[in-house]
Amino acid sequence: MEPMRNFPVPDREELPEDLRERIEEETERAGFTPNVFSAFAYKPSHFRAFFAYHDALVEDTALDRDEIEMIVVTVSGVNDCLYCVVAHGALVRIYAKDPKLADQLATNHRSADLSPRHRAMLDFAVKLTESPGEVEEADLDRLREHGFSDEAIWDVGSVTAYYNLSNRLATMADMRPNEEFYELGRTLSSEE
Repeated sequence: MEPMRNFPVPDREELPEDLRERIEEETERAGFTPNVFSAFAYKPSHFRAFFAYHDALVEDTALDRDEIEMIVVTVSGVNDCLYCVVAHGALVRIYAKDPKLADQLATNHRSADLSPRHRAMLDFAVKLTESPGEVEEADLDRLREHGFSDEAIWDVGSVTAYYNLSNRLATMADMRPNEEFYELGRTLSSEE
């Protein structure tokens, strides 16, 4: 399956060395090459910026990794982004150790089995996605009431904004999820 349908996927051997190295690292880590890396290599300068910001979002954050992935899947579901729902749904299943949560978030986070804290976080992410002009200080205060620091609130907003960008690019390119993502984390072993 092609990584994306609406733009040509560059030949990996013709990519700049730093992109090839990053793709090889991700392939080694995941056991397959996530299609987002092959697709975004279409524009090397954008690839570098996109993944540098991604790395900052997941490495320098006040959020837990499962919270980041919960935001991604919820926002991607609102935006009807197949690639991100499927790829990050796998990550929700893995990081949250919950084989059902991603499907609940992708269809309607309000019906998911969530703590009040996570419900508030996702309500905010959806509002920022659907009605950014309506976000007001009271929305931030609600997150503070649920124990989010100002840094964590910034991070919730940053992850939401980044994946709104990512969703639109993936949809425009008709990026396709790897088959492997559909199965990851569906059955959890007793060791996880």
